[in-house]
Amino acid sequence: MVRWPVRTDSGVVVFMHAYLKRAAALLVLAAGIGLASAHTSQIVLSGAQEVPAVQTSGRGHATITVTRQRRVSGDVVVHGIRPFMVHIHQGARGTNGPIVIWLKRGADHTWYVPAGSRLTPAQYREYLAGDLYLNVHTHKHPAGAIRGQIEP
Repeated sequence: MVRWPVRTDSGVVVFMHAYLKRAAALLVLAAGIGLASAHTSQIVLSGAQEVPAVQTSGRGHATITVTRQRRVSGDVVVHGIRPFMVHIHQGARGTNGPIVIWLKRGADHTWYVPAGSRLTPAQYREYLAGDLYLNVHTHKHPAGAIRGQIEP
């Protein structure tokens, strides 16, 4: 390791490698702050979470990411049911609410958030309060077969 003495403004002699370590630590901290600007939630969807609850063998899991810039991305994978629509809705646990984002059908029982999806400032506040949820709709249960709350 290369070390060379440097005199600070206060007259203290330190070795340059100490400055480099501090600089590296600051870079790591700055990178961590940038990564913290997005939150990814893992969501389990079930009929028991529907309002009212639904008896179904369907189940699902999702990964949803929301950034501080209100951008939304992610996908939902469902099993045991044949959905015809999947949405992100606004609404607290135990309540139903309006559609916020329509998801698109992908391959192998997967639905995904369309590129460029973004929450309004009001919807982002609802997200931060835990008041957004995923809802999977089937022909047998058009109001929703399985549901999962998106926790920030």
